[in-house]
Amino acid sequence: MYEKTRPAASDLLTTSDGQGIYWEESGTQDGIPLLYLHGGPGAGLGSRGYLTKADPSRFRIIGLDQRGCGKSVPLACDPDHDLEANTTARLIADLEELREHLKVEHWVLNGVSWGSTLAIAYAQAHPDRVSSVVAMAVTTTSRWEVDWITEAVGALYPEEWEVFVQHAERSGCGYRRGETRLVEAYRQLMRHSDADVRDAASQAWARWEDAHIAIGAGGFRRDPRWEDQEFRQNFVTLATHFWANDGFCDPPLLDRMDRLTDIPAVLIHGRLDVSGPLRTAWEVHRRWPGSRLIIDEGEGHGGHSMVDAWAQANDDLAARLLAEMG
Repeated sequence: MYEKTRPAASDLLTTSDGQGIYWEESGTQDGIPLLYLHGGPGAGLGSRGYLTKADPSRFRIIGLDQRGCGKSVPLACDPDHDLEANTTARLIADLEELREHLKVEHWVLNGVSWGSTLAIAYAQAHPDRVSSVVAMAVTTTSRWEVDWITEAVGALYPEEWEVFVQHAERSGCGYRRGETRLVEAYRQLMRHSDADVRDAASQAWARWEDAHIAIGAGGFRRDPRWEDQEFRQNFVTLATHFWANDGFCDPPLLDRMDRLTDIPAVLIHGRLDVSGPLRTAWEVHRRWPGSRLIIDEGEGHGGHSMVDAWAQANDDLAARLLAEMG
C-alpha cells in the first residue's frame, strides 16, 4: 500500500457534448500512465482510496468521476442531465477525450466491480491504447449478472428480497413478480416526477445493496454513504439505468474477448462474492488468453487480501513495463 497524496492536478473536462467530467492526476508526471475506473455505476472516486494501490514514484495515476456522478456535472439525478446520452459507448468516448486531453499514448487500466466492465469495454473498443488491465471483483454487466444480483440471489436472502420486491409491487409502477424485471421497475421509480417516490425507491435499493454483499463483507452493515441523500439517489439512478439496459453492452462483452488477445491482465475475484459470482470472472479468464485469474477463497466483493493482490499486480506491472522500456 502507498500513501494517499493530494492531486498534483485536477480539473473539469468539458466533453464534446457539453458535459463536465472531473479528473485528477497524482504520482509522477513522466511515470507509467494508469487510469482508475470506479464502480457503481455512480460510486465516484469517493475518498480516493485507489491512490494507495499504485506506486506514485512509478505511475502517473489518473482518476475520474464518470459522467453524471461525483464532482462531474450535471449529476445524473439533476433534471439538466441527459440520462439517455449516458451509455457505455459515451463513457468510452469520455475516456478517449480525457486521454487525448492529457496527451496519454496508452495506459494501464485499473477497474473495480462496474469499473471492470468499463475497463473491458474500453479495451475492446481501443485495444491499441491499453498496455494492461488489473480488474478486481470482475463483472461484465450481462443480463444474467443483473438478473442474478436483483432477483436470483434473493434465494439466499429471502426476507430482505421480500422487502425489496414488495416495495416495487406497492409502488404502482406496474411491476408483477415473475413477469416483469425488478430492475426495470426501480429504473422507472428513479425517473418518477415525485421526489418522495424517488427517495423511497433509493432507500429500498440501498437496503438491498447492503443485504446482498453481507456474506463477503463479514455481515450486514449500512453503508454510511447512503446517509447522503444526493449520493444515494444519484447512485441508484445510474445503477438502475445501466443495469436495466444490460450495461449498454451489445453484443455482450464475453462475445468480444478476442479483441483482447494481445493485452495482459490480472483478474482478482473473491470466492465468497455472492453479489457477483465467480462464474463471470472465470468466463472472462477462460476467453482472455493473456489473463491470470487470482481467486481469493476468503473474500467477497472486495476485502483486504484482494486489495493487497491489486497493489501487488500493479507493482509487478510496473517492474515489467519499466524493464521493457530499458
